[in-house]
Amino acid sequence: MLTRDVVVERLRAAGCVYAEDEADVILATAASTDDLAAMLARRAGGAPLEQVVGWAELCGVRVEVDAGVFVPRRRSELLVREAAAAARRVTGRRPLVVDLCCGTGAVGLAVVAQVDGELHAADIDPAAVACAWRNLERAGATVYAGDLFDALPESLRGHVDVLVVNAPYVPTDQIRLLPVEARDHEARVALDGGVDGVALHRRVASGAHGWLAPDGVLLIETSDRQEPLTSAAVRRAGLDPSAVRDDDLAACVVVGRHA
Repeated sequence: MLTRDVVVERLRAAGCVYAEDEADVILATAASTDDLAAMLARRAGGAPLEQVVGWAELCGVRVEVDAGVFVPRRRSELLVREAAAAARRVTGRRPLVVDLCCGTGAVGLAVVAQVDGELHAADIDPAAVACAWRNLERAGATVYAGDLFDALPESLRGHVDVLVVNAPYVPTDQIRLLPVEARDHEARVALDGGVDGVALHRRVASGAHGWLAPDGVLLIETSDRQEPLTSAAVRRAGLDPSAVRDDDLAACVVVGRHA
């Protein structure tokens, strides 16, 4: 019988550091004994907990997470916090928020949960787009499939108040060092940031200027080590960069504004 103690022990044996907490989540989510057994087998086999149970939370907002789709990380709370603060500075109208490389759509959804805004999101991965559609329908958002700005309608050009981006920033040769739950269960396109990890950041920054409103803000999640490279990309694109860090979250965000 799969009691809590048995579930905890199997998760611990599989190397799950937070076995007790994960057991509670799985037990609370499973709809039947067979469901519980299947979830336990998937998690013990290395699948991310969020993909196993089918959901994740970011800033108190729950989103569905499909197999193979990038799992929202807690460090992105800083990205949400800074994006929401930027959205609040828009006066006289609803801020227009665009979430590029949206994955599940969690970041954009968490932003508009804090600030009433018009949300658009895009991703190049069809699985992520399908997942994001289900999550963002409730916010009245629109989700597009395509490569960065190519996915967006021309009507948004020059009107984006908050451009929030959690593009992949793992250097290609370091993907093999990632935990198995990321390396084997999330799409490579959601992880691979190119040779130095900031290839997508350069592309985003170079295109952002024309899409931002006059007082619009670009926000890119990056790593503390790669922040100088991300900031340099933003600067070269004609925006004024600044870095925001949260040591508790081990998070770093580069903010770019019109110079």
